[in-house]
Amino acid sequence: MGTVGKKMISISPDLYKELEEIAKEEGKSVSAVIQEALRIAKRERLKSKFLDNQQYWTKKAIENGILTERDLQKYLAK
Repeated sequence: MGTVGKKMISISPDLYKELEEIAKEEGKSVSAVIQEALRIAKRERLKSKFLDNQQYWTKKAIENGILTERDLQKYLAK
């Protein structure tokens, strides 16, 4: 697994209680639940950035009259 970084974090009592309940239900450590949540958050941020980029470039393509792959080939051949 490599090197483990240890940090102290502050969590409200209500949130910590929920965290412990999730860990117990899933048969995981509190640390494992937090790690999974961070991985999911990272994946969602990347997905959001990807969709933002996709929307941007779709808009640019439409502005340039690129609606099909054939349109794209014509545009690139210029």
